[in-house]
Amino acid sequence: MKKRTNLLALVLSLTAITFTLFGCSSDTGQKKSIAAPGNGTEAGGGAESSGTGTAQASADESINEQVLVDQDGIKITATEYVTDSIWGDGIKLLVENNSAKDYTIGCDALIVNDYMITDLFSADVAAGKKSNEVMYLSSTELKAAGIDTVGQIEMYFHAYDSNWDNLFKNVYSKLETSEFANMDTTPNDEGQELYNANGVRIVGKTVDENSFWGTAILLYIENTSGQNVGINVDNMSINGYMMTPLFSTTVYDGKKSIDDITIMSSDLEANGITSVDQVELKFHIYNAESYDTIADSDAITYTAQ
Repeated sequence: MKKRTNLLALVLSLTAITFTLFGCSSDTGQKKSIAAPGNGTEAGGGAESSGTGTAQASADESINEQVLVDQDGIKITATEYVTDSIWGDGIKLLVENNSAKDYTIGCDALIVNDYMITDLFSADVAAGKKSNEVMYLSSTELKAAGIDTVGQIEMYFHAYDSNWDNLFKNVYSKLETSEFANMDTTPNDEGQELYNANGVRIVGKTVDENSFWGTAILLYIENTSGQNVGINVDNMSINGYMMTPLFSTTVYDGKKSIDDITIMSSDLEANGITSVDQVELKFHIYNAESYDTIADSDAITYTAQ
C-alpha cells in the first residue's frame, strides 16, 4: 500500500507541476477575446493577458510563525514565507507526526486572496517523525487572478494512512501575511458574462489557441451560492464540431476562481479546426460535497475574435 501511496503522490506532484508551469493560459502571445454572437466588441479588458498581476507575488511578504493544525497527533506549523526562482512563492511548513501511524498530509483546498489556487504540497511523515516542507502557490494562477500581493492564505488540510483511511480532512486554517492590509481583492472579471444564476457567475475571458495542450478558454468564476460548488462542461462544440473538453473545477462558497477549459490539439486536428471561432457548451453545476445537481445551463454560444 505504501508503494501505491507514493505512486499517487508522484502522479499528483507531476500533474500539479505541469499545470503550474504551463496551465492557466500561459503567456504564449496574442489571445482572442470572447464575445456574444454578433457582438464584435469585447465586453471589457484586453486580449493580451490573462491577468493583471506579475508572474509571482512581490516577495515583500512575510509571516509570523503560526500553528495551523494541531489535531490527532499531527501538528503543522507555518514558519516562513519563501520565494523560489523556479517554483515561485510558498509557505514553509514544519509537519510533525506525533501519532503511532505513518500519514500522508496534504491540502484539500488552498485559497489566496479569496481565489482558489492550486497548491504543490504533499508530505509523507512516518510515526514520531518531522518534516520540513514548502506549500508552493501556483505562480501562473496568481498571475491569472491578478494577484501581485499575497495577503491572506486559507488552507484546508487532510491526513490519511496507507489504507486511504482519513485521520482528518478539511481542517481549516487561515494565515495573514505582512501585506494583508495592502492586498487587492478587486475581481479580475473582465470579459463576456456567460452564466449568472443560482449564486454562480461565469465570465469568459480569453481564448488562447497556443496553450501548452492545445487551446485554453479562460474563465472567471464567482460563487455566492451559500454552498461549495463543482462545475463541469457538457455538450461542447467548436465551429460546429463536438469536442471533449478537459475541465472540472471546485469553487468554495464566497470565493472566486480563474480556470481553463482545455481542448487538446489532437481533438482540433482530427476535425480540421485551425481557428476557434464559435463555441457552444453547457455548464453542469453541482454541490461539491453531495454531488447533487444545482443547475444545468441551457446551451451557451459565444464567439472568439
